[in-house]
Order: sequence, then C-alpha cells, then structure tokens
Amino acid sequence: MAGYLTTHVLDTARGCPAAGLRIELYKIVSNSRKFLSEALTNDDGRTNEQILNSAEFEIGEYELLFHCGDYISRHSQVSEGVQFLNIVPIRFGMSENLHYHVPLLLSPYGYSTYRGS
Repeated sequence: MAGYLTTHVLDTARGCPAAGLRIELYKIVSNSRKFLSEALTNDDGRTNEQILNSAEFEIGEYELLFHCGDYISRHSQVSEGVQFLNIVPIRFGMSENLHYHVPLLLSPYGYSTYRGS
C-alpha cells in the first residue's frame, strides 16, 4: 500500500471549517525545500484532493505552509496592522507507507496540530 497525505483546517475561534485558506506542500531535501503542490481549502476546510497522492508519496520530511493571515483578515478577527499569525509552517516526517493526516486548529492568536486519522 502506498502512503498519501491529507489535511484540513478548523477555525476554533469561529467554530467552523476554515474555507478558502491557501496551503503549500514542500518536501525537505538536504535542508532545502522542494515545492510539491498548492491547494485551497473547500467549505469543509479540507482540500478537494489529497495534498500528496500515493503516486507522488515518498518517505521523508515535509513541510506544510498554511497561509492564515489572509484568512484571518477576511473574517475580521484582528485589528488592522501586523497580524500575530500570518504563515504557519508545520514540518513533519512520514516514515511508513500509510495515510498521514495533518490538521491545523487555528485561531488569530494560536494554533495546534496533531497526527490525525
């Protein structure tokens, strides 16, 4: 079985999925980033397709960049000016040919993540 990667974003401040949030995926190679894909979250806060499908899956280290600043601004969750959160990076490893799910729980002033299912 080949592995693959999914993600989603939940807006914990508003109590809903974070729709329209841009996500980039990179593979870390020799401490450098190699761009793999980009997606926008749908109305359910998920990407329409796997962010990394089984045909492209490789064991290794990856980084998801969640572009939260634009999303937070669109929903008027902070005052004007420099935001506390703009881009949230999550660097993680995938060591087995399995389904990996990396969600982001987001608010204007904090976030958390975990290995989901």
